[in-house]
Amino acid sequence: MAGTAKLAALVLLIFSLGMAMPLVHSNLEDPKEVDKWFQKLQYAKAKVSRLHFYFHDTTTGKNPSAVRVAQAPITGKSPTLFGQVNIFDDPLTEGPEPTSRLVGRAQGLYGSAGQQELGLLVAMNLVFTAGRLNASSITILGRNAALQTHREMPIIGGTGVFRLARGFAIAKTHYLNFTSAIVEYNVVAIHY
Repeated sequence: MAGTAKLAALVLLIFSLGMAMPLVHSNLEDPKEVDKWFQKLQYAKAKVSRLHFYFHDTTTGKNPSAVRVAQAPITGKSPTLFGQVNIFDDPLTEGPEPTSRLVGRAQGLYGSAGQQELGLLVAMNLVFTAGRLNASSITILGRNAALQTHREMPIIGGTGVFRLARGFAIAKTHYLNFTSAIVEYNVVAIHY
């Protein structure tokens, strides 16, 4: 029982930190400039951005990009790893090769939330580090049915270029083994 309470507290703490990240990141601009931007918002026209990149998740080796931070007492007996929680800081690249140009990082957590089939609860920030999107982010919170061919997850916000974003991300596994995954992402973000 004490282990379950500790696991729940850890998941709550990690989730809270993940949700606070966009709020902290969005305060990089002068608050007066943000207020001016917000005042003009009523006249702004929504923009649509379509993004394509690859997510590289590695759980082993010298420098893993995802690590397990918690698991339930039943996780080891579950075919879906129910109750396991991982934190990640994964590179985002233009192409599927790990040596492809870096365009950002995916930072957040995923937890195995399905008992009958593998279903991950994903809370992540896609933090862009290149070109016009540098220092902008998109926040995704939703279910990733990792073994399905295509998975749709909602965009719940963003910062910088993607301030007030909404939309969706479609994930498709490009490569998968027991220690790493390369996932293709197609993102449609509506923002101002």
